[in-house]
Amino acid sequence: MIRDKSAKKPDGKSAKRAGKEEAELPKGVITLAPPSFRRERALIKRGVWPVAGCDEAGRGPLAGPVVAAAVILDPKRIPKGIDDSKRLTPERREELFEEICATSSFAVAFASPSRIDRDNILRASLWALARSVRALPEMPKHVFVDGRDKIDAPCDCNAVIGGDGIVMSIAAASIIAKVTRDRLMSALALDCPGYGFENHKGYAVPEHREALDRLGPSIHHRRFFAPVVAARLKHDPESIERDLFTVDITAETEIESEISVAI
Repeated sequence: MIRDKSAKKPDGKSAKRAGKEEAELPKGVITLAPPSFRRERALIKRGVWPVAGCDEAGRGPLAGPVVAAAVILDPKRIPKGIDDSKRLTPERREELFEEICATSSFAVAFASPSRIDRDNILRASLWALARSVRALPEMPKHVFVDGRDKIDAPCDCNAVIGGDGIVMSIAAASIIAKVTRDRLMSALALDCPGYGFENHKGYAVPEHREALDRLGPSIHHRRFFAPVVAARLKHDPESIERDLFTVDITAETEIESEISVAI
């Protein structure tokens, strides 16, 4: 290798500054680029508009609904700082939630625990995603959805794996879905005190599993998730026997009609 003699060696201050900047990043951390509006803008240039993004929150929890959101961002008024909701602090999510609601078209849909019990979590999530798109004030010409599965939408659809960290509209939808679900779980905590829904939002953390074992499942728990099944065996074993023959799904009263969530 031929060394370029014209290249300047860094002085002591520059080397020290570079070393300090490098030290500020923890080892093994890869910086991720924020989502972009590139895919949406490419469609707009081809005359395809409106373009929506959709995402859901709440596939993993033991309790509560899956919440799906669809968002059509205004290209001229995109709030700064939109990112995958998982990369944002709760405070920043709340701020961006308000900004997205004020500048964009959006819709939210819920898949209740009874629907999850009946259809399974994947199909219930895809149903809610499709429903959120159909609930938009204006039907999009194209929709980007987070994940590997397309949804049954009345427009062209692209599934984007990791889309909430890539596509700006999906990231915006992830924020709307996450904040809406968090608020809903805090409201359910008032309906079913003792489980700590206001803290863990229904996820299977030790606090929740301990309460589930102590109190048994509530009406908001997903009956066929393993920890809930274990709690049912302890508190109501006959319910397991009944499920061997039939899944007793009551007539669905959508959860959003029971509890008002300010959005």
